[in-house]
Amino acid sequence: MPATIEPWLAVPDATRALQFYEAAFGAEVGERVESEPGTVEVARLAIAGAGFWIARDPDASPVAGRGPAVRLIVVAEVPDALFARALAAGATEIAAMHDAHGWHVGRLVDPFGHAWEVGARLTR
Repeated sequence: MPATIEPWLAVPDATRALQFYEAAFGAEVGERVESEPGTVEVARLAIAGAGFWIARDPDASPVAGRGPAVRLIVVAEVPDALFARALAAGATEIAAMHDAHGWHVGRLVDPFGHAWEVGARLTR
């Protein structure tokens, strides 16, 4: 079951963070979800081909000192099976598998408190 793993960074202002990562590291913007024009909610970036995500979440930023600041997303060919496997291994479901923003995705927390998403892009 091939899969990849990409960090997910919670930031208070995803628009500013996107601009910073572009300017500081030459990050290239892939996917981007905006709540309104010019306000980034979630974006996938890549630095030298290494993908990572940013998401607007003021309550989970390391600056705010609350909640998980990093979430990992596992992109899998069969995400439902991988999600079920993680639950069987001891993870706790946060959000069941569902379709949103062009993805089939679910969210869980591992026994050590780390937040994970498991998903696949929906076919277009």
